[in-house]
Amino acid sequence: MQWVGVPKLVAAVSNAGGLGTQCASINKEGAINTPRRQESSPHSLNPTQSALRNAIKETRTMTSKPFGVNITLLPSINPPDYAGYARAAVEEGVTIFETYFKSNGCIVIHKCTTIRHAKSAVKLGVDVLSIDGFECGLFIFQLLARAAKELKVPYLASGGIADARGFAAALALGAAGVNMGTYKPFPLSFSPYLLANASPIHQNIKEKIVASSEQDTVHIFRTLHNTARVFKNKVSMEVVAIERRGGAKFEDVRDLVSGQRGRMVYETGDADYGIWSAGISQGLITDIPTCEDLVRTLEKGVEDVISDLSGLVVKAKL
Repeated sequence: MQWVGVPKLVAAVSNAGGLGTQCASINKEGAINTPRRQESSPHSLNPTQSALRNAIKETRTMTSKPFGVNITLLPSINPPDYAGYARAAVEEGVTIFETYFKSNGCIVIHKCTTIRHAKSAVKLGVDVLSIDGFECGLFIFQLLARAAKELKVPYLASGGIADARGFAAALALGAAGVNMGTYKPFPLSFSPYLLANASPIHQNIKEKIVASSEQDTVHIFRTLHNTARVFKNKVSMEVVAIERRGGAKFEDVRDLVSGQRGRMVYETGDADYGIWSAGISQGLITDIPTCEDLVRTLEKGVEDVISDLSGLVVKAKL
């Protein structure tokens, strides 16, 4: 939820019945500064512990429901103060974390892309797993099927889910909820929320996602061994072209993938200004609902799918 997991959206998600998740790397202006993008921007604003504390306090003025804090651990030239973020959140009374060392009374959710890694996380004390396919989407059903057989803790399905059918399928594969990043996990957290009315991104970008399909995404950083799926626009295609020439280094695309350019996309509504994340699930998104409407629609849709499936069970006539 780069640039998006701010108090207004966090509160709206939790009030709707999901688990709102506050991004830890909040800069002084209250926007998100994801480590991956921070690495790529020479002008990134420095996130602070006090900014995170203020964001948590602001969220509490808008919701009495539980919410969590996400501490994203990614490679960075100038690593954020992860331990400081965690300490600040714990001191502010937060008890739910995504990716964080185990602390007394805290619930830790951890993302894994393999069952082997998931089992290691459980041994280290993780309470809930978020099972992601390759680049958050591919091969997710195969992983969920194995998780149902081999894991003893609750797990969420993450990646490529943006409607009731995908949600119901995840439940059938043993998941306790889903993590939806383009439209956030539910019932433990839940994100077609990127498009929800409470989301702070520009209306033009929301409408661009609704009008786009799964074919309007592209991989970048493949040759740099840090593959990311992003929206297909002028800048991302320029990055792809540079990589295809061969021998590309990060410095060759650094200015193009600047985190500040990506942030300006969400602020100005210019979809071609910079790199911004987009998943193949955008092809399933057809509207811009409120968080409450989104949750209610998904709940009803999942119930309908499960009810319809019961009609497939027939007793054999002997």
